[in-house]
Amino acid sequence: MTAIPSATTTPAQIAPPAPVAFPAPAAASAPPTAPPAPAAASDPPAVSDPSPRWTDLLVAATDAGLAALEEVAGRDWSRPAHGLDWTCRQTLDHLALGLTGYAGLLIARPTDRYITLFASLDPQAPVRDCLDGLRIAATLAASTVRDTDPDVRAWHPWGTSDATGFAAMAITELALHTYDITRALGVPRTPSDTAAAAVLARLFPDAPSGHRPSDTLLWCTGRAALPGLPRRVEWQWDGTVR
Repeated sequence: MTAIPSATTTPAQIAPPAPVAFPAPAAASAPPTAPPAPAAASDPPAVSDPSPRWTDLLVAATDAGLAALEEVAGRDWSRPAHGLDWTCRQTLDHLALGLTGYAGLLIARPTDRYITLFASLDPQAPVRDCLDGLRIAATLAASTVRDTDPDVRAWHPWGTSDATGFAAMAITELALHTYDITRALGVPRTPSDTAAAAVLARLFPDAPSGHRPSDTLLWCTGRAALPGLPRRVEWQWDGTVR
């Protein structure tokens, strides 16, 4: 995810960064079993997990984000996104551009620069139609993550990274900018704890413990305070391979 843009950031500078059952009852003769611990809080994918699991997480984040954005597609997207200098519509442009860029970085594998391909949404198209473009960008990112060898590395200003790192970045972009837009439009959708726990493990190794993963991710990215921890003014993730 990119840092919250400064007042000097313009839509043209949106390149990243410049930069979402209980078990069956036991038999009468068997001791009762406790419900399993939630995977979101206790079982995030390890930093070195293979790409397929991260692909699944990215697909889930895409579906959740698109469903939330579809819900507010008929509202006023000229309003500023929460906490950003962009409008909601410009934030959607940034999101599509960023996801395409992550796919491009894994394909081109530059060692010292961003890619030269920039994708954009039709500025005249209605928001509901532009969500198709966002799905295309997210699907390209997920497919590229799935098909990229674990040994591949590509440049990013916040740490040369691998496929799992770029998957985590894409999930962060989707989850947080969906939050920024939906909060501004009155129907806030916070990141899922499953997505947040995975992203925290991969991109924020120094994240504080003891809090709900979604709340911690909002704190790590300057969007909320935590008990005893004021809202951050500056932040960045660490995409390096560990």
